[in-house]
Amino acid sequence: MSSSVFQQLVLASNNAGKLREFDALLAPCRIQVIPQSKLEVSEAEEPHITFVENALAKARHASRHTGLPALADDSGICAAALNGAPGVYSARYALLGKNASAKEKSDTANNARLIGDLEPYANKRAWYVCVLVLVRSADDPQPIIAEGVWHGEIISSPRGQNGFGYDPHFFLPERGCTVAELPSEEKNRISHRALAMQRLLTQIQSV
Repeated sequence: MSSSVFQQLVLASNNAGKLREFDALLAPCRIQVIPQSKLEVSEAEEPHITFVENALAKARHASRHTGLPALADDSGICAAALNGAPGVYSARYALLGKNASAKEKSDTANNARLIGDLEPYANKRAWYVCVLVLVRSADDPQPIIAEGVWHGEIISSPRGQNGFGYDPHFFLPERGCTVAELPSEEKNRISHRALAMQRLLTQIQSV
């Protein structure tokens, strides 16, 4: 089986930043990526505590509602000093355990919460995680799963205008810059999502 089998995929995400990245990553494979919103697919519940379980739930949900193969990711940032938090709760970290309003569910609020929670600790090490799940159908008994991890550290002052989420605060010591300071082309080559995609395509081509 090759990637040509998946000439068209529904992407189980409505995140604009992720849509741009996946479109760029899959374009060389001539795989058409259709956002689930264009097919009127609602967002799936993400009740699980692991990235892989949430990604699988989202992929099956999108495939079930469209009849197409579906690709989903669950990704986030994990801080060593916080025992891996925010983890799967990265997108809504500012809301956890607080009487916060929906208005506080934003990149700015999430970053502020993470920086505040890390303030007492000298260890600012963190890593981005991306787990990709591709299902051929909603009931696919053998989903294709790939994971990518990108190591760095959290800095308190944002730097850079590119990227999204925690990128302005995710510093790459080996490059001396944050992810938000990287050109998009370079990020799409070395990120956790790029690494997971490379591994996913290798698996597709070897099935």
